[in-house]
Amino acid sequence: MNKRVPVVEKILSANDQLAASNRARLEGAGVFAVNVMASPGAGKTSLIVRTVEALRDEFRIGAVDGDIATTLDADRIAALGVPAVQINTGGSCHLDAPMLQSALPQLPLDELDVLIVENVGNLVCPASFKLGVHRDVLVASVPEGDDKPYKYPVMYRGVDGLVLNKMDVLDVFDFDVDYFRRGVEALNPGLAFFPISCKTGAGVEGWLAWLRGEVQGFREGFGRRHARVREG
Repeated sequence: MNKRVPVVEKILSANDQLAASNRARLEGAGVFAVNVMASPGAGKTSLIVRTVEALRDEFRIGAVDGDIATTLDADRIAALGVPAVQINTGGSCHLDAPMLQSALPQLPLDELDVLIVENVGNLVCPASFKLGVHRDVLVASVPEGDDKPYKYPVMYRGVDGLVLNKMDVLDVFDFDVDYFRRGVEALNPGLAFFPISCKTGAGVEGWLAWLRGEVQGFREGFGRRHARVREG
């Protein structure tokens, strides 16, 4: 009797090992990394641009941008004066740990405080592949509809922060924020939630304050770990 080889499990296991290696490399350089995920057009790049513009005087920021084709997003972010690397997946619907591993040597990690990774636009595949970052953030948007937490539970269950973008057009679409929040809360109780408009800037400060806090928490932990190494 032939045994079925759990190919998917092997792929994910190998990916997880490389993700751990990526995490160790980032932490060795003292870099806090965040993975930004969303469906196409939800506003990932717009959120990253807003974030870089607001925080580049506080933190040294770098970016990795994943897309099936083009360098449009990386070019847009690099124009802000931060190092940015484009990963073109050539058809793959997500970034994975090997892709990020290949991008890290192209960045001056020792000169960075924060790395923002923009994943490929998709609400399915990115949820299954760890990258080795410290926080995973999902960007949803009003035009997508309020049913997405119910239709894509794996994505909503696994993130550390949720941004609801395009609140400036809430009156135009049939979007029930309370219904959306109930779906999110059932999957990920207490998830940090930020209703914003990247276009107008409304609500963005709440997101920035959260990110600052996450970076600061990482820095404090990083300092304690290195102090123990020196003492040892």
